[in-house]
Amino acid sequence: MRKVFLPLTAFCLSAFMLFSSTEMKAENPFMAEYNTPYNIPPFEKIKTTDYMPAFEEGIRRHNQEIEAIINNRAVPDFENTVVALDNAGQLLENVVYVFSSLSESLSTKEMQELSAKIYPMLAAHSDEMLMNERLFNRFKQVYDNREKFNLTQPQLRLLEKYYKNFTRSGALLSPEKKEELKNINSQLSSLYLQFGNNIVNATTAWRLVVDNKADLAGLPESSIAVAAEEAKAAGLDGKWLFTLQAPSRLPLLTYADNRELRRKMYEGYINLANLADANDNKPLIPQILKLRKQKAELFGFDNYAAFQLDAVMAKTVKDAEDLLMTVWKPAVKRANEEIADMQKYVDAHGGNFKIAAWDYYYYAEKVKKEKFNFDENDVRAYFPIESVRKGIFTMAERLYGITFKEIKDAPLYHPDVKVYDVLDKDGKHLAVFMTDYYARTGKRQGAWMSVFQEANGTKNVRPIVYNVGNFTKPTEGKPSLLTLDEVETMFHEFGHGLHGMLTRTGYKGNAGTNVDRDFVEFPSQIHEHWMLEPELLKVYARHYETGEVIPDELVEKLIASSQFNQGFVNTELAGAALLDLAWHQLDNLDNLDVAAFEKSVAERLGMPEEIAFRYRSTYFNHIFSSDGYSAGYYTYLWAQVLDCDGFEVFKKNGVFDPATAARLKHVLESGNDEDPMKLYEGFAGHRPDAGALLRDKGL
Repeated sequence: MRKVFLPLTAFCLSAFMLFSSTEMKAENPFMAEYNTPYNIPPFEKIKTTDYMPAFEEGIRRHNQEIEAIINNRAVPDFENTVVALDNAGQLLENVVYVFSSLSESLSTKEMQELSAKIYPMLAAHSDEMLMNERLFNRFKQVYDNREKFNLTQPQLRLLEKYYKNFTRSGALLSPEKKEELKNINSQLSSLYLQFGNNIVNATTAWRLVVDNKADLAGLPESSIAVAAEEAKAAGLDGKWLFTLQAPSRLPLLTYADNRELRRKMYEGYINLANLADANDNKPLIPQILKLRKQKAELFGFDNYAAFQLDAVMAKTVKDAEDLLMTVWKPAVKRANEEIADMQKYVDAHGGNFKIAAWDYYYYAEKVKKEKFNFDENDVRAYFPIESVRKGIFTMAERLYGITFKEIKDAPLYHPDVKVYDVLDKDGKHLAVFMTDYYARTGKRQGAWMSVFQEANGTKNVRPIVYNVGNFTKPTEGKPSLLTLDEVETMFHEFGHGLHGMLTRTGYKGNAGTNVDRDFVEFPSQIHEHWMLEPELLKVYARHYETGEVIPDELVEKLIASSQFNQGFVNTELAGAALLDLAWHQLDNLDNLDVAAFEKSVAERLGMPEEIAFRYRSTYFNHIFSSDGYSAGYYTYLWAQVLDCDGFEVFKKNGVFDPATAARLKHVLESGNDEDPMKLYEGFAGHRPDAGALLRDKGL
């Protein structure tokens, strides 16, 4: 997942006390030169009390820069208008990137309270700029005369992107409608923050304590050891504590022989932020949907889904839904076959019950072991996290000629973080790459990529990119051993990271992952394919105790089983994407029952009762805690068409073929400089074939 932040914009500061620059420079680390390697934020110097004054000063400076653009007496052109705005707001950007990152990876009550003040402020700030009539008129003059300026393709793309941002943010609305939109955006920013905080708080509050070790039969010793350490940290010595974090939840669901324990864990997860308490997100969802519908109608769209898709590759809701149904139908058919196989296993082994949703992971693993004669738990021994790190770095070096050198004395925001100097094929600095991989209290669930510093070709600034995960922690005497899902996630987020690190665009607004929403997952997902390539496995998959390379026999089993359980995986994924689009096409939002609507969508689709949506609505962070993936969760499958088709090109030419890799590198370097479909066709040599996705998944 590529983390999307609020745009940087202008804001009226009359309601806020401003600190003088002289005062702040002496105390506030944001206000002085960082004097750190490659301008990495000086995390150890930043205090919570530094954020608000830095935001206020950043907004004040940004307003001054915007006024300078507006008051420039020269005829508006690309440099004095578009590039000037692209480069404006650097101080504010610095603070936004640090605060947004740490409020999700080191969330505390203090940070949440501060977020409740800052995010509405930034939303208002965004509106003030994007609805600024004088600023928009300068852009419109450049846009209307774009053919006269002999702009390059990257310049034209940047201009069109800004113009679209202005118009889709209300620049052409009447004064009355602008005020209405500002009010909508302000309310949404507060609701998004509350939705996300409720998930973090509900996750932190839930726990499952086990008193008897016999109840943990079937679980790997590594998971039992982590649960014991969690219990000890909570003052429950001699017990075992499980949480809803993936490294705790998934092993229990997959391996615990105790069916009642699995049920408790499963129901705890699917009811996350769904109970009638302070963290209940059900009341927030109708409010968010109503405001989004009002926003879409201001722009002349019938619903929010139509508004969102109008600006991306898919263009229409029908095109997105058609793709999803292409996957949905064979996925459900395969899922029902998988369920039947599991039921046969239960019946054959003396079970006198019907498979339920909390049985799926457990019996899928049993059937997998029976069919392919290997236990994924045995495979984990070959995937210690540092070996997987070597794998992603080796992949990048062989494909793109880049190398990674750890910066030992770099500033860190948490001891789990590691920092690397990324060097190009000539040994020159290309980027900084940071990783924060382990689960902990106060960190949002999931995995994501973003930046602390955006690349800016006009100023010769290189990016600072980071990956965040929630992987299994190491225990005393044993390293973090990753599941196959965690390995895939690491490759996925690193793919986003490469998109950010390799960027060679001339302008900040075009750099890295600043591309169409339904193209942004292509670079992340295509890099997942190298994970199980034998040529790379031989490099990085090594036993954590012996250093033995993963045996050929085990590699063959991994590859043979790679299409196993794809009915479940794709039913979960396509189902969530269809639920997302259904939410955002609703006409009547009065007296909305969230659970009843979810159930009606599942029934209409014919979703197997043994499978839940990948994210139920109350913890569907992608679509309800920001605008980033709202009415856009389909993009994961949209991009899978591209990545599966694209990797078939590599399979044909060689998985490390230099010419094919060079064409893919051009895609990653180009950012938003070119139309994404043209970039893709230039890489693959043809338009994407949707059949590649079904072939890859065995559907």
